[in-house]
Amino acid sequence: MCPHTINVKSTHRNVHVSEKHLSRKIFVVDTSVLLYDKHAIHSFRGNDVYIPLIVLDELDRFKDKPGLIGENARFVNRFLDGLREKGKLSEGIELEDNDQKIVVVTESLAAPPGNLDPTNADNRIIGIARDVARSVEAEGRQVIVVTKDINFRVKCDAVNIQAEDYYKDKIDSDSLPDAVREVLLPDVKIDLLHADKKMAIANVIDDLKSFYPCEPLVVKSDSNKSKSALVVAYPEGLELVPRKMGGMMKIEPRNKEQAFALHMMQDPDISLVTMTGIAGSGKTFLALMSGLSGFYEQRYKRIVITRPIQTVGKDLGYLPGDLNEKMAPWIQPIVDNFREGPEGRDSTYFEMMRSRGDLEVAPLPYIRGRTFNDSFIIVDEAQNATIHELKTIITRVGEGSKIILLGDVEQVDTPYLDALSNGLSVTIDKFREVDVAAHIQLPKGERSELATLASRIL
Repeated sequence: MCPHTINVKSTHRNVHVSEKHLSRKIFVVDTSVLLYDKHAIHSFRGNDVYIPLIVLDELDRFKDKPGLIGENARFVNRFLDGLREKGKLSEGIELEDNDQKIVVVTESLAAPPGNLDPTNADNRIIGIARDVARSVEAEGRQVIVVTKDINFRVKCDAVNIQAEDYYKDKIDSDSLPDAVREVLLPDVKIDLLHADKKMAIANVIDDLKSFYPCEPLVVKSDSNKSKSALVVAYPEGLELVPRKMGGMMKIEPRNKEQAFALHMMQDPDISLVTMTGIAGSGKTFLALMSGLSGFYEQRYKRIVITRPIQTVGKDLGYLPGDLNEKMAPWIQPIVDNFREGPEGRDSTYFEMMRSRGDLEVAPLPYIRGRTFNDSFIIVDEAQNATIHELKTIITRVGEGSKIILLGDVEQVDTPYLDALSNGLSVTIDKFREVDVAAHIQLPKGERSELATLASRIL
């Protein structure tokens, strides 16, 4: 099913064959949608897509930008240019394989409603949407503005123009990460788990259909409250999770969720680990220590660190210096975590690893086209990336590598993204049933009592 076609409730999430008799809707697509997803034009099966001319003007300003935004702008421009061979965009061009029509529409001389500033691009799109709605009013067709811009949707509502978010990459609220589940078992089976460390599923739990691959579980006795075990449910069986981190980095987890996280990041059969949690829950520290452990044990040849370059609050503007100096403010949290690690691993050691190429800071906008083999890849603040940006990173992962996505889905700083549409949440949802991926949520803050209280009450 196409996530942006019609149903009887006027939203554009689902479509059924029985609804074909309904009037085709007209979706007026904003620039933010095309920059977010270059394939967005194809997501409105069975309907018409109107692209305001001002949107093409805005795309032109983004075509030289680095990273996905520039690539998406260029892709849409090339696609529309290719459609010109089939006819005039101003009259509409049919996409027969998708049952769509693409129209580039110009604005009329009428001013935007509500005394809105006519020089503002969003206001001009509102004016276009209103004119289009009037032109098809007799046909009973519905006109909907689709935009990732929250304020734009509010303005549309204020002047009685229907507007919706772009839902293609938006997950349901019940898909957000949950706490670790508990399973009650007889004492004898828990004793078997502690004795064997690994056991076939059938020997322990009768029904694992409701569990996801690589799901962490807390196994508790159904009669003895003091008896329990931490296990991960793999497709082939259950594995006991140790309370301490093995290897060269002697890190002791402070809670069961941290124990699960360390186990997942050291498991060679898990290629993707997603870790969410409040500020101070230990996400970055645990990932860095796991990466260093794998590097010292020669399981990885280097550690690669990247993150979306998104500021909290007002942007600092252009920064002086070379690439390393420009990235310094964004990698400072990594340096801080080095100081908290084992003795002798300080900021000087961090710079030494960088100079030798053992540790690399890879700016997200310049990561395309690269391949990371035998690498431990940490993507910090992944909630500020779109799913398309994270796809770019994950598809860079080569043989012998592991990638860790970290973030707090309740602290999204990127415009147009929220807890249900950011790349980290979508990745967790998409990979939940994949047996090479694991997820853990860290609900407890370990930085300080004050930091934990601030995360909860502010």
